[in-house]
Amino acid sequence: MPPSTNKELILGIMVGTAGISLLALWYHKVRKPRTTMNLPKFLSLGKKFDSLTLQDETHSEQGSSVVFQRRQLQILEKLNELLTNMEELKEEIKFLKETIPKLEEYLQDEHGGKVTAHKISPQHRARRKRMTTVQSAATSNSSEEAESEGGYITANTDTEEQNFPVAKAFNTHIEELKLDVLLQKVDHLRINESSKLETFELLCDHKEKFSEEIEFLWRLVRAYGDMYDLSTNTQEKKHYANIGKTLGERAVMRAPMNGHCHLWYAVLCGYVSEFEGLQNKINCGHLFKEHLDIAIQLLPEEPFLYYLKGRYCYTVSKLSWIEKKMAATLFGEIPSSTVHEALHNFLKTEELKPGYSMSNYMYVAKCYIDLDESQDAWKFCNLALLLPIITKEDRDAHKEVKRIICSLKR
Repeated sequence: MPPSTNKELILGIMVGTAGISLLALWYHKVRKPRTTMNLPKFLSLGKKFDSLTLQDETHSEQGSSVVFQRRQLQILEKLNELLTNMEELKEEIKFLKETIPKLEEYLQDEHGGKVTAHKISPQHRARRKRMTTVQSAATSNSSEEAESEGGYITANTDTEEQNFPVAKAFNTHIEELKLDVLLQKVDHLRINESSKLETFELLCDHKEKFSEEIEFLWRLVRAYGDMYDLSTNTQEKKHYANIGKTLGERAVMRAPMNGHCHLWYAVLCGYVSEFEGLQNKINCGHLFKEHLDIAIQLLPEEPFLYYLKGRYCYTVSKLSWIEKKMAATLFGEIPSSTVHEALHNFLKTEELKPGYSMSNYMYVAKCYIDLDESQDAWKFCNLALLLPIITKEDRDAHKEVKRIICSLKR
């Protein structure tokens, strides 16, 4: 109901009330000639009625008239208050409708972007890779894996009833390795993007033996993050993200002074947020920022941490005031940040490891554009184009760099 209609309604009620009062005056003048009264000062700004003075009436008649008028005033006040509250509620609902979609887009961009689909998933490649051993081993272990993941209770998701094959189902004959040898082999394999699946399988083959070792545990969390990146199926991604986050939380609790535990727990929190509702997305965002800051304190020379911090600062700096107010109203204040802070972290990444990634160069260029420093933006776009395209992130960054260059030429 528009405000003008509200005012007309209230005015109509007030005029009606005035008519009733005048009718009462006429009644007392005509039917009771001896009665005289003082006219009320009706509808004053203070919302008060002057009482009727009936000089020759009894006290009961005077009291009845005053009570009647007071009740009319109370009704008007309540009605006006109700209409005001309705208008405020309408504005709040409109505000929420406009802001929630924008906030969801911000969180999705902050923690890795939208889920994309490819033709072949790593699980399918793994099935073909060792088809001869899967048929016998997977059948006997399927019920056990549905309940737990190598001794770890998995997070509650709607994917638990599905059978996601794990590496131990592929290996009937496992080469037993000592912990130090295993960790060295895993770190060496992971340097190659195409060997991340093999790394995950190798860790899963040994997790029952080394499940209590922190150096093994955080690498297993990291491997679940790699499987999230490699997977092309939404349910598989959700499966790996939830298990990895559960293991990451355990690692942080057991080794609160290990920076790698905080780093990969933060990353998995970001992945899990992709499949959560709005409130849980915000909560995961707080966990991401909290454990990222702890990891930076514990691992001040790790470039990946500053790259993640730069991404976070850049995204927060782009929030509109509506999005910030929305998040603050519902879930508490979101930390503020600036493009300068984001640029500082991206340049710190470059300082610690020159040529860290095409994506890092791309974000440096975007920061310089926002700061109206186009020459520096050109410089880092050209540096980005010199790097090889290896990962999906590289391909996405390469496309964005091309777009930035086109905008700079205009």
